[in-house]
Amino acid sequence: MPNLSSLLEDSASKYPTRDAVVLGDTRLNYAQLSGAANQVANLLVDSGIRPGDKVALSCPNLPYFPIVYYGILKAGAVVVPLNVLLKGREVAYHLADSEAKAYFCFQGTPELPIGAEGYAGFQETDGCEHFFVITADPAAPSPIEGTTTLGAGMAGKAPTFETAATDDGDTAVILYTSGTTGQAKGAELSHANMHGNALSGEPLFGANESRPDTYLCVLPLFHSFGQTVIQNGAFAYGGTVVLLPRFEAAPALGLMQKEKVTFFGGVPTMYWGLLGALDDSVDVAAIRDNLRIAVAGGSALPVEVHKDFEAKFGVTILEGYGLSETSPVASFAPRGEEVRVGSIGVPIAGVEMKLIKDDWSDTESGEIGEIAIKGYNVMKGYYNRPDATAAVIKDGWFRTGDLARKDDDGFYYIVDRSKDMIIRGGFNVYPREIEEVLMTHPDVSLAAVSGVPHESHGEEIKAFVIRNADAGVTEDELVAWGKEQMAAYKYPRIVAFVDALPMTATGKILKRELS
Repeated sequence: MPNLSSLLEDSASKYPTRDAVVLGDTRLNYAQLSGAANQVANLLVDSGIRPGDKVALSCPNLPYFPIVYYGILKAGAVVVPLNVLLKGREVAYHLADSEAKAYFCFQGTPELPIGAEGYAGFQETDGCEHFFVITADPAAPSPIEGTTTLGAGMAGKAPTFETAATDDGDTAVILYTSGTTGQAKGAELSHANMHGNALSGEPLFGANESRPDTYLCVLPLFHSFGQTVIQNGAFAYGGTVVLLPRFEAAPALGLMQKEKVTFFGGVPTMYWGLLGALDDSVDVAAIRDNLRIAVAGGSALPVEVHKDFEAKFGVTILEGYGLSETSPVASFAPRGEEVRVGSIGVPIAGVEMKLIKDDWSDTESGEIGEIAIKGYNVMKGYYNRPDATAAVIKDGWFRTGDLARKDDDGFYYIVDRSKDMIIRGGFNVYPREIEEVLMTHPDVSLAAVSGVPHESHGEEIKAFVIRNADAGVTEDELVAWGKEQMAAYKYPRIVAFVDALPMTATGKILKRELS
């Protein structure tokens, strides 16, 4: 596989005037985007960055993200995308752990001072030599004294650049895991890993250069799903990426209508949000006429949300599965076949999956087991962490920590994260199953289930529930209803009604913060 930046370069060569990125009234065509990335590559080389050096990037969904991302790749360096919510201490950890030589950081806003936190982290990191602040207005002076802006750094740089040659196994991106257990680890992904996964757009989604899709990008680009499926996947086939810096359901619906979006990708809570924002101001028919495909990943999609979205928008959501460590897509619902609601599909081409026990041995037919993955998409390992790598990769198989079952036709169904499983009185209880049942109650809008310590049972089941507007179900009523719907060891004995659930920047519910 060539340098990952060839995804942009090839489309810029074939479709120079086609819109590549849209943000509000700003529209950059492929020639402009590639030219700006070339300027960043020249800036890096002139700053002493060499092939293989690590360059960090903190930026929300703005045109600057792909400009800098592909500029880093063109220079032969390694992109280290960072979560924009990180505090200074956390930024310092990531810069040091990845051995970053340079850092591009968006200035942020008063509510989210990305630039101030990023610069604080940079100052704590001895090995990181260059800090470039990305200003909303490229001509504006630096808001951080003593730092260079991206605009000033690019000024006068040539919009042409000879992209550095790379080998398939060379590292393209280091994606940091969420760090739910201990410190975050950097998944080292090669050009072949990322390039191959981006090109899965044609077989999985029907991507076609002659009929380019318009993608709404509500997923953060620093995350693997948005980066590969939306950004890289779109550019691989000459598509247009419509950016929304922060997911809000009403603006997302407005952009779907205005920009005639054909491709929507999101995590389950985003689909839930879109459905909840529908009112008389939304032209659902117009959105429905253009929307060609909707894909979900990141966590299990509730069956009720799946059914409701299809009824409203006329598109069946295709579910897939993957992780940062697998570039990320590993399995997907086969296009053109009847969708099996609740399934994450089958392994994509070039990838194998199986279910294993704790000792790495295969499970028996019909047993729940941990998903293991083998294929071109599996990471090289965790950067500078051989022990952590050895713990999850054996004979080419990567163990995911996700529990699933497989049906007779080879379709996989996520049961839960192994770490989320509740053991109540010796019985294994899978939160997702309980959540699915709770969401069939007419007064329940969204539910999350976790285990809480219990003196005699070890753990007790607690449900955190967002009620529908004007719903009046009480805790006692919902507990009694659950008792009728589920086995005695499964139904939640404790219900807490909440206005919102804690979520990551990518929209996943933070189970570990529920108590």
